[in-house]
Amino acid sequence: MVHELLLLPSPLLPVSAYDGLAATLQQTGADVRLALLPKDDVPHAKTLVRTWSAMVGPGTTLIAHSNAGYLAPSVRDRAGTNARVIFMDAALPPESGPTCLAPSQFRDHLSSLAGDDGLLPPWTRWWSREDLDGVIPADDFDHLDRDCPRLPLSYFDAQLVAPQGWVEAPNAYLAFDTTYARELTLAQERGWPHTVTRGGHLHFLLEPVTVAAKILHLIERLPRS
Repeated sequence: MVHELLLLPSPLLPVSAYDGLAATLQQTGADVRLALLPKDDVPHAKTLVRTWSAMVGPGTTLIAHSNAGYLAPSVRDRAGTNARVIFMDAALPPESGPTCLAPSQFRDHLSSLAGDDGLLPPWTRWWSREDLDGVIPADDFDHLDRDCPRLPLSYFDAQLVAPQGWVEAPNAYLAFDTTYARELTLAQERGWPHTVTRGGHLHFLLEPVTVAAKILHLIERLPRS
């Protein structure tokens, strides 16, 4: 059976960051597409949900990374399917009700980074280069730094309402070490298929073969959509 996969990139990163993982998954025989981010316009959560949901078919499995985890349940709901979702080191919305796109404490940190124009620096500059050692391969840093979008702080204040019952849909969680330890615990408590790979938040840049294998294993553990 050919797996139909739709990679939902973090809006904080360029889509090109996922090219290596997509290519590795394609080499296994999967049909892989990368959801697009706007090139000229500032991304808005509701616009992304609308755009990405149009790419979801009956047999699609969504692979949502990082901040895209907030959006994935709404993408599935708007698409009108019971598509499977693998949250890859990703944020999770609440079980019900509205949510902003950053935890309140982290939102306060982002506020301290924003310029007078309300724009944040590229994600690669939210921390020191030393902090990103082992997260971004040295050969990849310059092009990621060049291509990372500068999001407005207001992006993180947009609210989405989590679809009712989304936690009972076919979901799985792939964690990279302890970046999203709370989310991994929630996945475990909900009985989702889950696994942990030791590595940084962009571990798919360093070991795309390992990450691709973990994704495919989780897909096999999920019910057919």
